Amino acid sequence: MKKGIIVALMMTLLVGCSKDDEMFIEPIQQVKPELQIQNSVGIKLETVFVTSEVSMNVKMETAGQVTIKIFDIANRVVSKETMSVKAGDNILKVYTSALPSSGYRIGLFDSNGTQLGITDFNKM
Repeated sequence: MKKGIIVALMMTLLVGCSKDDEMFIEPIQQVKPELQIQNSVGIKLETVFVTSEVSMNVKMETAGQVTIKIFDIANRVVSKETMSVKAGDNILKVYTSALPSSGYRIGLFDSNGTQLGITDFNKM
């Protein structure tokens, strides 16, 4: 009788400790209304008035490499970064504390250098 109870307890523990894949659902990235893009491809900043950082949505139809370029008022590239993005919305941070106060343009380019989107912001 004791062996039966011990076996039943062990089975309960083993079943209770097994991994349940349905409990681990990948969280869905919520896009704030300020960052939503209606088109299938584009770039959008949370606000056009920036101090040290701003959230940005980079939306793509397919996963791949993109380049983000920041242009100054004279249309010179002052910052450039290439990164991998997934299909759909990609919420990123743009850090602008190193930029002097001025107007800037931020552009999204595919791996072939084709411009996919552009928007302006003011560094305060």
